[in-house]
Amino acid sequence: MLDAFSRTGLLLGSEAMQKLANSRVAVFGIGGVGGYVVEALARSGVGALDLIDDDKVCLTNLNRQIYALHSTLGRYKVDVAKERILDINPDAVVRTYRTFYTPETASRFDFKAYDHIVDAIDTVTAKLSLAEQAQTAGVPLISSMGAGNKLDPTAFEVADIYETSVCPLAKVMRRELKRRGVRKLKVVYSREVPLTPLSEQTDDVDPDALERGGRRRRQTPGSNAFVPPTAGLIIAGEVIKELIKAKPN
Repeated sequence: MLDAFSRTGLLLGSEAMQKLANSRVAVFGIGGVGGYVVEALARSGVGALDLIDDDKVCLTNLNRQIYALHSTLGRYKVDVAKERILDINPDAVVRTYRTFYTPETASRFDFKAYDHIVDAIDTVTAKLSLAEQAQTAGVPLISSMGAGNKLDPTAFEVADIYETSVCPLAKVMRRELKRRGVRKLKVVYSREVPLTPLSEQTDDVDPDALERGGRRRRQTPGSNAFVPPTAGLIIAGEVIKELIKAKPN
């Protein structure tokens, strides 16, 4: 019998599709990268998705984020994402958290309940915490490195964090993960040298120009419609491969 995921089933088979339907994945951060991770997982038939992000859709998200439309401006991204997922797959279980993940909010999450975790957030402290939590829980994690200030979507690679080069964020992560005893971490990263934005954004009312707590970022990164989505789709593909390989029926 045909269903929404029949075309995927032609490639993966019925057993793999059942594994995806029985899987639960947490995606931390559903912006330019994470939004496309969620989209691909939902369209692949993943049965349960936990979405963690406290941001609302704003004007400068329109150039790259899948949930950003003029009709969704001002709404919480997790709420928009849940509606879209259920419009794709009404049988999906979607849990939303209007939460900015930090080590202090980690206790809200049962990491052992997940079959896979995706890190698509942009603060080092939070990324390090997720890596530690995933290692403790014994749950696979894939982490997105820097996608801002880049123009080449073909430069992304999948590697262990300790095999990365060029990416400034990966360099920081390598050093700090080693200090914390995190032995491995699968990442998607780019060897492209980041560009310097042509000008510094100064719009005080734009949430993308401010850090948490009302402080201005040192520099707002440039971005586009094709680099962050590419990273997100690569991540989703890696998650799907892990789920159908490892998860028992």
